[in-house]
Amino acid sequence: MSRGHELAPGSRLASIRRQLGLSQRRVAELSGLTHGAICTIEQDKVSPAVSSLQKLLKVYDMSLSAFFAEQQPAVRNKVVINESELVEIGSRGVSFKLVHNGNPRRTLGFLIECYAPGTSTGGHIKHTGEEVGTVLEGDIELTVDGECYQLSAGQSYVIDTGLPHTFTNSSSRECRIISAHTPANL
Repeated sequence: MSRGHELAPGSRLASIRRQLGLSQRRVAELSGLTHGAICTIEQDKVSPAVSSLQKLLKVYDMSLSAFFAEQQPAVRNKVVINESELVEIGSRGVSFKLVHNGNPRRTLGFLIECYAPGTSTGGHIKHTGEEVGTVLEGDIELTVDGECYQLSAGQSYVIDTGLPHTFTNSSSRECRIISAHTPANL
């Protein structure tokens, strides 16, 4: 399916902001981001970090999965999702591929995550719910509420996502993780 008619993430964020009648300066105040950062994101000069995108979407009362799922064709009750149909919601060397079948009533989110060497989710991610994941290959540093944990392939984690958390790959190898989280609409 062609996706050429879709807006780039920054252009979509600008469109949502305008639909809500908000100025860039007001969004900067509400999100804690700088006015300059919002300008460059909306002009698609940079891709926002996941933490920055979450801050913007919180102002717009929209979840990450809803932001990206709106770009997908409406598909209901699909059982098999091909790799090409996964929804990419990552940026800056961190790939988050959301497994999503278009069901708006789903209660569990599932991600296939890849962290290039030297990348991080940036800032501290925080949202209501919980997350469970397993490191498939490589190493990752998980910081939860200021405490750091080193995980290697084969190790799993369970976290309260209401606590600030960050994933950092400071190794020289890619790290791959699978994770499930609640609520489904990050």
